[in-house]
Amino acid sequence: MRNGLHYLRIYRVHDELVDHLTRSTPLSRGEALRVIQDVLAYFDETTVEYVRRRHRELQAQGLVNAEIFGRIEADLKYRAVAPPELTLRQLRRIVYG
Repeated sequence: MRNGLHYLRIYRVHDELVDHLTRSTPLSRGEALRVIQDVLAYFDETTVEYVRRRHRELQAQGLVNAEIFGRIEADLKYRAVAPPELTLRQLRRIVYG
């Protein structure tokens, strides 16, 4: 979808939220819409994409797998739409195949 069409679709769907943000924050309409689009893109990530990305990020911070998988397991419970609970083995298989 071209960027302009995507913008219009998001704008129509979330017009009420844009109105709320412009009333409750110093954001302009355009800024509020960009924030909404950014948040939606963040939560559009699949569980597999999220697990792999977080594993790379936490590994780059120097954490070891025992800490990483425990943290990812806990973090998944707080995603906007919580995925089914995954065992540590399932998390490892997502990352390593």
